[in-house]
Amino acid sequence: MKIGFIGLGKMGYHMVEHLLGKGHRVVVYNRSPQKTEKISRESGAIPAKSYEDLINKLKAPRILWLMVPHSSVEEIIGLLSGLLEPGDLLIDGGNSNYRETRRRAIELGSKGIHFMDAGVSGGLAAAKTGYCIMAGGPEDQFRRVEPMIRDMCVKNGYGHFGPAGAGHYVKMIHNAIEYGMMQAIGEGLDLIKNGPFPDTDLLKLSDVWNHGSIIRSFLMEMTHLGLKHHPDLSDIDGFVPNSGEGRWAVEDAKEYGVDVPVIEESLRIRLASDKVKTFATKAVAVMRDEFGGHGVLQK
Repeated sequence: MKIGFIGLGKMGYHMVEHLLGKGHRVVVYNRSPQKTEKISRESGAIPAKSYEDLINKLKAPRILWLMVPHSSVEEIIGLLSGLLEPGDLLIDGGNSNYRETRRRAIELGSKGIHFMDAGVSGGLAAAKTGYCIMAGGPEDQFRRVEPMIRDMCVKNGYGHFGPAGAGHYVKMIHNAIEYGMMQAIGEGLDLIKNGPFPDTDLLKLSDVWNHGSIIRSFLMEMTHLGLKHHPDLSDIDGFVPNSGEGRWAVEDAKEYGVDVPVIEESLRIRLASDKVKTFATKAVAVMRDEFGGHGVLQK
């Protein structure tokens, strides 16, 4: 398949590499041209100098994938909507709010442009193993791009979950669950650190927990790596940014009358972490950095 790809950040760059490795032809555009040049030179992507150039290098009906921060999606769709033609398909692979996705699908649909949403998970490790993708939008359009999505994912790591917005919705809930799981791991380590056995080797313990225990997981692997790279977390500030999905999930829970005390409390702790820093928030901060390369504030 041939696809246009906009956004070569931490996730997008490696997703394009997966597609190229599976024999797809990918026309790439990135606002900073260095990454466009690099992936074209090293992996065989087709470079585009502008949105117009990207559109012109794709034959209608086109397929375009956006992999940009949700704060940039509206602007870019506005620019693209005047360049695309009826029958073209635009896919938003970022963490957009599902309500905005629904609106955009209606607006683009009035012009004959198809719109899909794709929640992408897997973090930096997925650059090697493959991604997990949760899609929403017209089923016929999903089937149109399913071979491409399959080639980016781990085995059985993708699915279509309903009309426009459904992919971003289940990804939002996924990230909200992530908030609670990370907070629980951090609080457990905090209790050990400040309990009756403060000299417990947490690096060793996190490794042991990851071999056969009930709580073994990818997040526990990231905890172990975080402790390895930041011994005792003594150099970590403890601030944990809030990217939006947890807050959106809590707002939706209130609207629909669903009780989510674990997710809500983990969000509250993140929002307060600019002032209230604990060993638990330090652990959550390094987990985020290990799986997503988000960076950490250091003392």
